[in-house]
Amino acid sequence: MTVDASLNPKPSRSRAARKQVVEPELVLSEDGIEVHLADAREKLREFPGEYFQCCVTSPPYWGLRDYDHPNQIGAEPKLNDYIDDLVRCFREIKRTLRKDGTFWLNIGDAYTSGGRTWRAPDKKNPGRAMSYRPDTPEGLKPKDLIGLPWRLAFALQADGWYLRSDIIWNKPNCQPESVKDRPTRSHEYVFLLTKSEHYYFDQSAIMERSITNGSLKNRRTVWNINTEGFKGAHFAVFPPKLVELCILAGTREDDRVIDPFLGSGTVGAVSKRFGRKFVGIEINKEYASLAVQRIKAESYQPPLL
Repeated sequence: MTVDASLNPKPSRSRAARKQVVEPELVLSEDGIEVHLADAREKLREFPGEYFQCCVTSPPYWGLRDYDHPNQIGAEPKLNDYIDDLVRCFREIKRTLRKDGTFWLNIGDAYTSGGRTWRAPDKKNPGRAMSYRPDTPEGLKPKDLIGLPWRLAFALQADGWYLRSDIIWNKPNCQPESVKDRPTRSHEYVFLLTKSEHYYFDQSAIMERSITNGSLKNRRTVWNINTEGFKGAHFAVFPPKLVELCILAGTREDDRVIDPFLGSGTVGAVSKRFGRKFVGIEINKEYASLAVQRIKAESYQPPLL
């Protein structure tokens, strides 16, 4: 939502007065690709068990975006409620994932708000404007790094997931931060989780070149990938290169991929490019429309061997 800070710096519209969540709707169904306008927590229950080979997703981060929907994930007042919401949602992912399937979870960290209850618009990043900010979690102090990715990873591990790898997504072109008491944050995490001890993983599909002699080697856990903008999105979108590595490692052609938090549609576009079937779920109508346009514009391009 956009706020004119010069007229009224603190948004006056209450969260209770927001529009209701739209009714579930199938907004795209062609060539093995589906996009659903729905709440992922509800829609996932409709899919049968062991339906998907792979899940690649980046859920809403806690207290960093306002998608203007009641009960939206990421707007929970308490940190533990946010983690519990995601654990329950991803429990449905585990149910619908094949026994040899993989789950690639991108999640960034955050700092406590320091008592601020709202955030004004940012000309460089309008999507950062918010009408609420969660309180500092119990046990933490203002300006503390929350450690959110690992809190979620450990909660998923406790819920039965195999936690197989932590991957550092390093952003060489990260946004600058106006901070003087800590380094600028330039990375996020991607966790590889699995349903079973043994699972499908195509090591050869994502091998990288050695800088010493150019020979192929097993990919390391630091991935240097630039962030990317996308026309029509008010935020830096999931970069295709990051998604490519997850899909190539976790699936074969014609396998079915899911992203329950579709956003601008990167996972769907990459799935289509590499000949994978795909299901995307998005709660925001504007983003769902953007994702459909992006996926339709994509064409099949088998990966180079």
